[in-house]
Amino acid sequence: MQMQDAALAACVSRSFLRSWRCYPKLMLSVDSLHIKEDASRKDEIKREFISRVDHILQNHSGMGVKAFSLHTYPCSDVHPSYVDHWLQIAITPGIENFELSMFGRHGTKYNFPCSVLSSERRSSIQSFFLAVCSFHSAAQVGCMSSLTNLRLHSVNVTGEELYGFLSNSCALKQFYLSNCEDIIWLKIPCLLKQLDILHVFGCLKLQMIESNAPKLSTFSYAGDAICISLGDALHVRRVDFRHDHSPGALYYARTKLPLIAPKVQTLVLSTRSETVNTPIASCKFLQLKYLEIVLCAPIFPSGYNFYSLVSFLDASPALETFVLRIALPTIRPDSIIEDSGGDSSRPQCLSEQCHDRLKNVMITGFCSAKSMIQLTIHIIEKTKSLMCLTLDTTRGHDRRFAKIDKCLRLSKDALVEAEKARVAIQRYVEGRVPSTVNLRVIEPCSKCI
Repeated sequence: MQMQDAALAACVSRSFLRSWRCYPKLMLSVDSLHIKEDASRKDEIKREFISRVDHILQNHSGMGVKAFSLHTYPCSDVHPSYVDHWLQIAITPGIENFELSMFGRHGTKYNFPCSVLSSERRSSIQSFFLAVCSFHSAAQVGCMSSLTNLRLHSVNVTGEELYGFLSNSCALKQFYLSNCEDIIWLKIPCLLKQLDILHVFGCLKLQMIESNAPKLSTFSYAGDAICISLGDALHVRRVDFRHDHSPGALYYARTKLPLIAPKVQTLVLSTRSETVNTPIASCKFLQLKYLEIVLCAPIFPSGYNFYSLVSFLDASPALETFVLRIALPTIRPDSIIEDSGGDSSRPQCLSEQCHDRLKNVMITGFCSAKSMIQLTIHIIEKTKSLMCLTLDTTRGHDRRFAKIDKCLRLSKDALVEAEKARVAIQRYVEGRVPSTVNLRVIEPCSKCI
């Protein structure tokens, strides 16, 4: 039974009331409490929210809670004394899942009282999530022997404090850290022998990540280019790397990642950089099987060299699938359709290397840029193992909103470019595709507009 259904039933039956008071999962938010949001009565909403949460927790006092979630949005600056009191009631021996997300307007964050995590209470916690709080006593919490999932979002905690907390969480398997701006150095202790997944996003002051977790298999990072060490990285199989505003994002990925994660098998790169000129480098991704590159720049200058991405293909001898996504397609100033100079579709070869295991290639946001056509021709001519080539002139037919049967919208400029891309495919690509290759050309439909 959902929490709101249990609460309603408790209003009409004493038996249900007794059951409700023992209800083990409390998910408390303005939405779950059916408080209607209204910007014109913010103070009234906050008073109603405090009153209802207070009443629910008083009824549950001493009864034991297995899962507790408190999200205060949109009630800003709920006084810490209320929250302290609620946590004292909610965090009881046997609690397994805990979530606290505060919402404030005046810069001062709620200071999570680590005193509520006594040895008896904390020993059963398996999942712990804090958002928009201070956690400066993290290192003093003590052993979190059952903790397997830790998520910290917009939390004031230093790298030293976090290291102390992690050192006491030896069962941890998943760690998500986002928008924590006090952390300069993130160190993952070797004591975390079960840590499998590490995600680090948007920590603006972060300068270094050093992980010594021996079984880490998935690493995700979004931010500026920093110093990253994953130890021996023998088990890291998937890396997601996003540099939103770093001009050297692909350069960093091409030259550094083979050394950071030498046995990576799945690599997803995303950048908003407005230049692409991937270098030729000697280091290789020897076990890489799936490569996805997402280019998000809203405006692509004529110097955007898609053909230089061949460097990634040359560095990946085991590659089976290559996906290139142009997230925001628009009119190309370097369109091959307007180029009148000879057979400009012929690429100047970066290498003569063949891609012997590459079977599936998909390019979404496919455009008429000369370097895009050259990249496509290179793949066709150097990949004898190619089975399927998908050239999608939309923003990604494979990423449609399946539940509502709708495509990602295209701007007017993107629709014009899609038509140019179709002409370029007919003129320069189709005649070069072997009969053994399944060529799929996807054009905008009525749902893209």
